[in-house]
Amino acid sequence: MKKYILPVFAVAIIALMQSCKDDDSNEPTKVTLDETPYVMEYGHLPPPNIAADNPLTMQGVKLGRMLFYEKMISKDGSMACASCHLQEFAFSDTAQFSIGVEGKPGGRQAMAVFNMAWNENEFFWDGRAHLVRDQSLGPIQDPLEMNETLENVIAKLSANQLYKDQFIRAFGSEEVTSEKMSLAMEQFMNSIVSYQSIYDDYLKDSTAFNESQKRGEKLFFGEYNEFFPDESGADCAHCHSGANFENDRYANNGLDSDGNFTDNGREEVTKKVRDKGKFKVTSLRNIAITPPYMHDGRFATLEEVVEHYNNGLKTSSTLDPALEQTRGTGLRLTNQDKTDLVNFLKTLTDKDLTTNPAYMSPF
Repeated sequence: MKKYILPVFAVAIIALMQSCKDDDSNEPTKVTLDETPYVMEYGHLPPPNIAADNPLTMQGVKLGRMLFYEKMISKDGSMACASCHLQEFAFSDTAQFSIGVEGKPGGRQAMAVFNMAWNENEFFWDGRAHLVRDQSLGPIQDPLEMNETLENVIAKLSANQLYKDQFIRAFGSEEVTSEKMSLAMEQFMNSIVSYQSIYDDYLKDSTAFNESQKRGEKLFFGEYNEFFPDESGADCAHCHSGANFENDRYANNGLDSDGNFTDNGREEVTKKVRDKGKFKVTSLRNIAITPPYMHDGRFATLEEVVEHYNNGLKTSSTLDPALEQTRGTGLRLTNQDKTDLVNFLKTLTDKDLTTNPAYMSPF
């Protein structure tokens, strides 16, 4: 019997060693930096303007997405960026003024967040933020919005292992900083792209439009002509041009006359009188699902917006010159013209943006 003792003992040792090896294989994978590029899809839009010092990566975009939906970054844990920029409304807010953590309304209507990478003239209605990363931190500290300090946000995120791990994957270190936060949120917001509307289908196949939409398109792109009314258009493309339907400018679009401004707009940033009452020209993509309209949300419907340009412009010293030319006669749009123009604007709604899982909450 003794001759079997050694082999049995040896088998036991081998089994123990194999067991240890199996245990080792079950150990958690070490979290490391992952710089796998994030591939943007943007169809026929021109190449995006991505900052060279902040290329999109899979993990950077993921971290930015987490932060965008994270309520911990507000003072009382009740608000996230997504609270005022809802995906179902093309990342805007249908409230005239969003309500912050203290129950107070903001001063301007929440802007839509998409195609940020195609903006080249700063951010916010008045352009006070140079880059998306600068814009991303503003609402956190604004007393009318999240009313929190960056120091407190950093402390809260640093106490959360989920975030520490994701900062490692995105930036190679678990250290949470406001700079890294802003870079990650810039990456996520740059990844939100809108290019799949009925209008985009129409560019490839003219049968995608009905007759009213075609007439509306003609009016939209047609120039105003005082002397030939039958050939005159609504001249919308003067400001809302290109694939993103905006012109990277600030303009006074005749909402108020001199002496009646309650918000001086761009002038507050530049301190130049010539910028009084000027606001960022926004993209008209998804305009049908992003009411109310203008920086102060004064118009509830697209019909009201069209009528403003048709026959409601107020004169002022900084009114856009092209709009000033139309004030004498108005655009002279018929009721059918207005209907057709609104029908065209509705074709700019993206069919995928509001339901795309890549932009939804990761929690």
